Amino acid sequence: MKCIHCQGEMKRATAPFHVDRDGYHLVLDTVPAWVCEQCGEAYFEENEVEAIQGAITALDQRARQLVADN
Repeated sequence: MKCIHCQGEMKRATAPFHVDRDGYHLVLDTVPAWVCEQCGEAYFEENEVEAIQGAITALDQRARQLVADN
């Protein structure tokens, strides 16, 4: 597999993921991914993307509950 940015070789490794949302920051340090050996660009497969999206959805709901309770 080649990186779409630099055409370097991709290898299975882990990569960090972070997102800033309304009222919280989510940081995942070691998510399985394809990582370019040349530029470091990371690509997540469908299973990891779905898991990340599920975590964000759950945190969004909890964050709304916390704000509503105050």
